[in-house]
Amino acid sequence: MRINNLLLTIALSLLITITAAFAVGAIAQTAPGLGSAASFAVLGGTTVTNTGPTTIFGDLGVSPGSAITGFPPGSVTGGATHAADAVALQAQSDVTTAYLALAGQACTADVTGQDLGGKTLIEGVYCSTSSSQLTGTLTLDAQGNADAVFIFKMVSKLTTASASSVLVINGGTACNVFWQVGSSATLGTTTQFVGNILALTSIALQNGASVSGSVLARNGAVTMDNNNVSILGCPGAPATPSVTATPTGTPSPTPTPTPTVTGTPTVTGTPTATGTPPATGTPAKTATPTPTLTPVPTETPTVTPTASPTPPPATPSAPPITGGGSTPILGAGAGEGHGWPLAMIVLGLLGIAAGVGLATRSEVNMIDR
Repeated sequence: MRINNLLLTIALSLLITITAAFAVGAIAQTAPGLGSAASFAVLGGTTVTNTGPTTIFGDLGVSPGSAITGFPPGSVTGGATHAADAVALQAQSDVTTAYLALAGQACTADVTGQDLGGKTLIEGVYCSTSSSQLTGTLTLDAQGNADAVFIFKMVSKLTTASASSVLVINGGTACNVFWQVGSSATLGTTTQFVGNILALTSIALQNGASVSGSVLARNGAVTMDNNNVSILGCPGAPATPSVTATPTGTPSPTPTPTPTVTGTPTVTGTPTATGTPPATGTPAKTATPTPTLTPVPTETPTVTPTASPTPPPATPSAPPITGGGSTPILGAGAGEGHGWPLAMIVLGLLGIAAGVGLATRSEVNMIDR
């Protein structure tokens, strides 16, 4: 009896442990909402500075600071610039809320002291009790789940080496990757980064680095140098890159210089070409109509003579049958009144027929007898 109770207790303990593990896992992999900050590609706390032709797709802002420099040559597409206004202030408040939500999520794996480069990770919460380093390529495998969430938390800084990269594969999205940085983040030159960086202090993007996601610094500066930052496809982002920028290419007024061609009236001087009256001699070419095949009608007369000779042989086929006198006999043709030989032949035939009939009758009588 005691053994059964012991087994039951163990089974219940395992069930509770497994259930708790699943519950923790589910909570740990929850993406925090960015609120009004979702429309920002770049948001600084003190200043935002830029060098070179940086491109930003989404909003650009700063709060509580007010300095934004380097635009131009930098450009903002699909969004607006907010410097210490109410929009930027609210966005900073929402960034703080999201930052704290990330910090409060339980870890599913400890990556302290490990370089993230060369790893392939599935969705989860990866924590470091110090700083995090990325050298090379980090692959995030969503395993066919479009809602897969990847969260990286570090107590200190985040640093990437030059030419490093983050890839999301098998149906995942950059919008669901979050980096909660306890101090500052620095992306090395030409780094191709993925995800939303929420740093407590500052964020620096070195020359040529790009981010598919957002760069959100709470209390410090955002420094850029010939970068590309885009939130395209994420919640809160503009639907499409505003092609309205293309109208600038409508310097179609350039065709207006074409009226300068009106200066070509100088060609009117070509009336000298009117001296080409010798070309009027070309009417001689009108003589070319002479080769018109009008002689072809000669072929039509050839058809008519062939039909005309056919009537003559019909007339000799009925030679005049004439009798002793000039009176026609047995309906001979008009002007052909000599037909007595035909009458004689007919009478002869009638006589022969009569004789044959008499002979036949006499034979029948002989048989009857």
